[in-house]
Amino acid sequence: MAPTPYLDISCLSGRQAYPLLILFITLTFIMKLFNFKQSHYIKYESKLISMNYLFAFLLFFTVCFFSGGDVENWTHFRGSTLDGHSATERAPVHFGAQKSIVWETSIEGIAYSSPVVFDDQIWLTSATQNGEEMFAICLDYASGGVIRKIPVFQPSEIQHIHPTNSYATPTPCIEGGVVYVHYGTYGTAAISTSGFEVIWQRTDLNCSHMQGAASSPVIYNDLLILHLEGTDVQYVIALDKRTGKTAWKTERPQEYYKDVEPVYRKAYITPIVVDGNGQKQLISNGSQLCVSYDPDTGEELWRFFYGEDSTVGMPLYYDGMIFINSGWVMSQGPPFFARFFAINLAGEGDVTVPHLIWESETDIPQIPTPVIVDGKIYMVHDRGAVTCLDAKTGRVVWKDKLKGQFNASPVYAGGNIYFSSVQGVVYVVKPGDKFTLVAENKIGGRIKATPAILRNSIIIRTDKKLYRFEEH
Repeated sequence: MAPTPYLDISCLSGRQAYPLLILFITLTFIMKLFNFKQSHYIKYESKLISMNYLFAFLLFFTVCFFSGGDVENWTHFRGSTLDGHSATERAPVHFGAQKSIVWETSIEGIAYSSPVVFDDQIWLTSATQNGEEMFAICLDYASGGVIRKIPVFQPSEIQHIHPTNSYATPTPCIEGGVVYVHYGTYGTAAISTSGFEVIWQRTDLNCSHMQGAASSPVIYNDLLILHLEGTDVQYVIALDKRTGKTAWKTERPQEYYKDVEPVYRKAYITPIVVDGNGQKQLISNGSQLCVSYDPDTGEELWRFFYGEDSTVGMPLYYDGMIFINSGWVMSQGPPFFARFFAINLAGEGDVTVPHLIWESETDIPQIPTPVIVDGKIYMVHDRGAVTCLDAKTGRVVWKDKLKGQFNASPVYAGGNIYFSSVQGVVYVVKPGDKFTLVAENKIGGRIKATPAILRNSIIIRTDKKLYRFEEH
């Protein structure tokens, strides 16, 4: 028996699926009204055309028409592909406090998490300055109006944080119908984006962050993957995203921590999932070492040791290579610096020596994650040195300097790279063999969150406001 045909619209966003569903129902109603059957024919230019083919053509046209619309989303920290790349073909170049503003909205609380976008909603996490209240905020993409504030956690015990951190620094992640918010040791929750109710929450995944949480959650198939790496415990855990129940939990290799002081065991990274060596790999550059895990089971695949802590920058992937940050090298005393490693992704066991391709330790950022464009790595140091490296060799292509300090990660969009300084200035740089500054845009306020760039707009969070800019 032939399988029953069906139309799967689960992969479409709401603005795609709703018109498609309406037209599908309308076509079905018309066929029923005129008592058409799939075996019927109609006459056109002396030829008989099966209703099967006519109906299939109409559905094909409908899918093409509605799936080609402006439906780009921004679902994770550093974008939907977690690589700092935007799919938009045209992004604002010249914008600022009085230029190209679509809207600006004051945001309650103190937080450095980045915005995520799905359909007509923008989601942020936030918290009070003392951490006694942690909440999520949903805004309307078109107007910037606050749709809902959802209280999530009110912890009874609050850890100290670093003066430059906040109690809502991890960026949420979002998909159709659900946004996932994470506040480190204080809890993780799934929230309905239609009813705004909390679907599930976990408050039992704990660690001592020492300086506050910063690692963002990642959606992988039916899993929500979290990193909790503190001075006391260090583990990676995957939750069933539908229920919040633990799917797997893997402790970091404890032999690397037993002789290390607790202060050097913490990390704040967000992982990536890549295709490598014939399988999916979850790349986690935590304290002391980078480990590749099977994202479906948590089983370790390989490890690379570098022996430092407080890793923040995300790993990168390009052409069979993984690029990782070591965190601050403090063992040699001030001034502290970070190392950057290029590793061959194909390997098993300890790959520290055999799979190292190159390394660099000059002007390597600790907090901002670099971005790779056309085989070149573009990075900005926390203190403003901007560098372009050849991804395959580590050769320095060029170096320059931007004013200010930097926490936000650069984003590539519309042919340019966007560097956002803590002092509220967004620099637009053209990628290439030489440093080319295209624009310098003063926003005001302080920027620590990484911007979302989509649908010809850039969405920027400062310490007090959320902005949407678009050039016309």
